[in-house]
Amino acid sequence: MLQQDYLMRMILQLIEAIMKSLETSRGDAPDPEASADLLEAAIGSATDIDGNVLLSLAPESVANILQVSGVDPRVVEYVGRSLFLESSYLQQAGNPELSALRAAQAQALAGAYGFDLDAEAGAEAAMDAFLQSEREKLAQE
Repeated sequence: MLQQDYLMRMILQLIEAIMKSLETSRGDAPDPEASADLLEAAIGSATDIDGNVLLSLAPESVANILQVSGVDPRVVEYVGRSLFLESSYLQQAGNPELSALRAAQAQALAGAYGFDLDAEAGAEAAMDAFLQSEREKLAQE
């Protein structure tokens, strides 16, 4: 029960950061760099791994570290989707190199954990659809 509570707290913190980043990117004065920073901070917190260290790794290494560290797969899916969204923000902020790294890290997590990022829909639309499906799952429980 304690582990389930901890897991839900991690997921809720990620959702809160995701929602805030979406608001920041869609507001009257969009700030994609601030949106990216929000997501990076949340990723470090959710994984209990130093975010700067984790996100400096090669894509496959990020996936390997999360697998051996025991981070719950549900949290990893949120992390992967957050990295994909961050990639979009970084591209908008004029940082294509870091954007490409985040996209590759997201793809590595998706491949390792078996989820689809729905890249064709675009990062924000894909995140909106994912959050909606998560809401529907919770409503059914």
